[in-house]
Amino acid sequence: MEVKIGIQNVGREIVLESAQDADAVAKVVAEAIAKGSELRLNDEKGRQVIIPANVLGYVEIGAEEVRRVGFGAL
Repeated sequence: MEVKIGIQNVGREIVLESAQDADAVAKVVAEAIAKGSELRLNDEKGRQVIIPANVLGYVEIGAEEVRRVGFGAL
């Protein structure tokens, strides 16, 4: 699933593909904001993104989508 993270006073957003489901990502974000600690997310390639929770502007969690294969009718 695609996760977009906006950071205060930064023009570009961070975009990553996460293997976690939407509820798990939302829980991690909520805990980081509540504790005032850093937000740590892993992407599908094994990279880790660490962002201080006090600079988060927004977190957009994309809908889970089944990947389609082939050239069938849409």
